[in-house]
Amino acid sequence: MSKVKSSETVKVVVRCRPLNRKEAAGVTGTPGGKGGIVEMDVHRGQVVLRNPHALPGEPQKTFTFDSVYDASSKQRDLYDETVRPLIHSVLDGFNGTIFAYGQTGTGKTYTMQGAWLEPERRGVIPNAFEHVFTQISRSAADRQYLVRASYLEIYREEIRDLLDPNVHAPHVPNVHTQPPHILELRESPESGVYVRDLTSCVCKSVKEIEELMNVGNQVRSVGATDMNEHSSRSHTLFLITVECSQTGPEGRQHIRVGRLNLVDLAGSERQAKTGVHGERLKEAAKINLSLSALGNVISALADGRSGHVPYRDSKLTRLLQDSLGGNAKTVMVATLGPAPQHYEETLTTLRYANRAKNIKNQPRVNEDPKDALLREFQKEIARLRAQLSHREGRGKHRKEDGCDGEGDEEGEEEVEKERNLQEERLEEEKEAIREDGSLLAVEKQRLLGEKEIMMGDLRKERDTTEQLTAKYKVMESKLLVGGRNILDHTNEQQKTLEKRRQEIAEQACLS
Repeated sequence: MSKVKSSETVKVVVRCRPLNRKEAAGVTGTPGGKGGIVEMDVHRGQVVLRNPHALPGEPQKTFTFDSVYDASSKQRDLYDETVRPLIHSVLDGFNGTIFAYGQTGTGKTYTMQGAWLEPERRGVIPNAFEHVFTQISRSAADRQYLVRASYLEIYREEIRDLLDPNVHAPHVPNVHTQPPHILELRESPESGVYVRDLTSCVCKSVKEIEELMNVGNQVRSVGATDMNEHSSRSHTLFLITVECSQTGPEGRQHIRVGRLNLVDLAGSERQAKTGVHGERLKEAAKINLSLSALGNVISALADGRSGHVPYRDSKLTRLLQDSLGGNAKTVMVATLGPAPQHYEETLTTLRYANRAKNIKNQPRVNEDPKDALLREFQKEIARLRAQLSHREGRGKHRKEDGCDGEGDEEGEEEVEKERNLQEERLEEEKEAIREDGSLLAVEKQRLLGEKEIMMGDLRKERDTTEQLTAKYKVMESKLLVGGRNILDHTNEQQKTLEKRRQEIAEQACLS
């Protein structure tokens, strides 16, 4: 069941990077001493674009957005003001998407990923990872969570699974054995558009989810062009699914499922400027075709009069179908370069971003979906718990809806002690039979055989119980419980600072 929410528009923000050294050298002494063609009015949320070849009297072009970020903006400014509310919505059961759109070399990947090892320069994706697990650790103790992640790229209109376990050579970093498998798109009434057979990995901490992204990045398609030394040659989508169960007032468990799409688009580029040829030229053609399809979808949705929206024109627009005009809260970050030679590309980006403001989505809470994996995990854990209770003869000591971990361990220790005592008694009885001189050899052999069978049954029972216990613990370890500390890779001071930063950002959003 889903709770319907009134429609809302796509949130569009614009970010302009500073001039690089090469660009700055080329625009020295421009009128006004500003050196670029883009002015950002942060307080008004406006972008002013100056045409370097404007005719006398030609006015500058002005665009207004939800927020704008100039060249001095910090990574955390954009995250706290624009992305943080979206992550909260995902944890409440909404679908959320954030994607960066713009010309190659304008800072899309820097905005989305940034410098992972430098806290002040970390981008949207690593901050989102930290945010998700911090919020889970701060949530109510009666909530259970299951967090999963998938990572794909669209390369030359083919969908590749970047977490395919067959791709990576075991224990050999930065080496892969074969290209990722090509996957197909499917659609269902329950899930919408999805990728068939896409790898999905359970993540229990920031460290684990970061390792997954690192694995995927080893086989992501990148290459150099004249405009960008490390240009993305594919679009990537990192999907985080957060399932949360909580007992309602009526005593029933309710599950909410939020999905977060973190999209890093390859840059639009004019082939004459990039200096590419051969395979790179073919890649650029496919990139531009898919971005053109994205622009057409944005235009059709913004217009509102067209009955047909061309989602099927590319794999990218199919995957973003829910994010643009569907069941999702969406943030678009348009990235700009301020150099005069990129005026046409900057104008195109601003026009698409301006249209995207008019796209209306219908986000709703995804409550109690039929395909919730968390429910299956809970059922399997309950089944294993019941089997263990039956085997250990401790059913009366276990609660139907779960038991305290320490009590479980104490009970297991008691059962283990009992088994050890039984084995010791059987060994003593076997020794007594061997030493009993009044027994005939045949009778002695028969009695020893019976004791050996009993010993074998006891060992078999122990092995089966150990296997069930191991499976139970593995299944239970995949679930996260609210209120527990799971930020395993940060020290206490970092955790305190992150928690305080989130509290400040939340207060700012409410004011």
